[in-house]
Amino acid sequence: MEYAGLGGLIVLGLDLYAIISIFGSNRGTGSKVLWILLILVLPILGFIIWLVAGPRSVRSRV
Repeated sequence: MEYAGLGGLIVLGLDLYAIISIFGSNRGTGSKVLWILLILVLPILGFIIWLVAGPRSVRSRV
């Protein structure tokens, strides 16, 4: 019945995935710092914004 704990672990895992992906990207340092700050300050909303705007924006340019 610990749905909040399970949800928190899921959000933590997704945020860690996003942060590791940001570190591995070829973007500039300033861009990486801003994305990571967004994810740390707004964990759920920041991840969703990164998921929509982050990876796809790089792929669409190539």
